[in-house]
Amino acid sequence: MYRTVQKIRNTIPIYSQYIFSISIFVLKNKHLFYTNNQTHSIHTRFKTNLHPPTANLTKFQKAVYYSVIKMFNNLPHNIKDLANDILLFRNALKRFLLINSFYNSKEYFNYQRYSTEN
Repeated sequence: MYRTVQKIRNTIPIYSQYIFSISIFVLKNKHLFYTNNQTHSIHTRFKTNLHPPTANLTKFQKAVYYSVIKMFNNLPHNIKDLANDILLFRNALKRFLLINSFYNSKEYFNYQRYSTEN
């Protein structure tokens, strides 16, 4: 019931707002991150993904920097492809989060496995 009320009001849950804020942070601070196409010359479908640093410690993998990379990489490719235009990216991301309300990280990270958008 709560999900339908939020869709009617065009509001997004707090976790979805968190995803939105982190994604905008990544775009505004691109100089802090490397993409896959910056680390190697092979053009793959994951070229727009952020390149996660090698991390053996669980403490580092659960830290904010690593988590931000995982969240951004889980966005649909069609949204990440708009990363050069922040206004288009913001509008597409907001639409995506309004349609798919995420209430926790498990829902968000499981979304891509069953999605047919990509």
